[in-house]
Amino acid sequence: MGKWKLTLGLCLAATVCQAQVSDYRTYVRRALESMSADSTEKAERLFREAMRIEPAQRSNAMIYYQIGRMQEHRGKPEKALESYTMGLNVAPHVLPLRMARAKLYMQLGNKEKALVDYSDVLDWKADEQEALFMRAYIYTGQRLYRRARADYEALLKLNPAHEEARIGLVLLNEKDNRPQEAMEQINAMVAAAPDHAILYAVRAGLEQTRKQYEAAEADFTKAISLEPKNIDYLLNRAALYIETKRKKEARADLDKAMELGANPEDVASMRHELR
Repeated sequence: MGKWKLTLGLCLAATVCQAQVSDYRTYVRRALESMSADSTEKAERLFREAMRIEPAQRSNAMIYYQIGRMQEHRGKPEKALESYTMGLNVAPHVLPLRMARAKLYMQLGNKEKALVDYSDVLDWKADEQEALFMRAYIYTGQRLYRRARADYEALLKLNPAHEEARIGLVLLNEKDNRPQEAMEQINAMVAAAPDHAILYAVRAGLEQTRKQYEAAEADFTKAISLEPKNIDYLLNRAALYIETKRKKEARADLDKAMELGANPEDVASMRHELR
């Protein structure tokens, strides 16, 4: 009799577990359907109900990832950060979660914590290109030029055509007291891709620091001709005009930038320099 009761108990427990798994999967499926219908708040509720049923599931890490993405979409970065962290508590080595949190830390201005996450990613996957690029960028800002250079060079070895990394290396050389090397690199990039506006803008910035104002103006103007709606290029050329005391031209660029949706505080600050 005792053995029969034990067997019955085990069967009932298995049935309950199977039912829980079925309910878990049902909630997850319904949540994904709600996401597809852009009903993110409903999707989040369904995801949380799934996790309430099966709190120990390792797949909950990716549920937290999906919740975090939806929270970011709804303009709640702090909530999203909390969700990503909860997911990493469940499964620390899930790279999409770690990358999502690092990116969000960058957006929130917390570069130190972003650096930790990017470094963790690279410890597990040394050829993760975005992590290499972002860590090099952070290192450059910290004046850790040797480390930045190592990451940029590793990235360019993986992907020689990575334009952002090549630009990063140009700017790194400029900061690391290698001005000739920086200029030679950007000149070569412009020659190889003469229709890329960003390259002219980068070269214009280098020329401006060297007080080569005519060349800088020509390059900013070329960048703007290639991308007429790029607010940054207009503001950069306006800054050049302010530096060279060309107030009329600066005002024209600031007016155009405002029409395109520039940050009013940025424009107001630059207008103040014209007084």
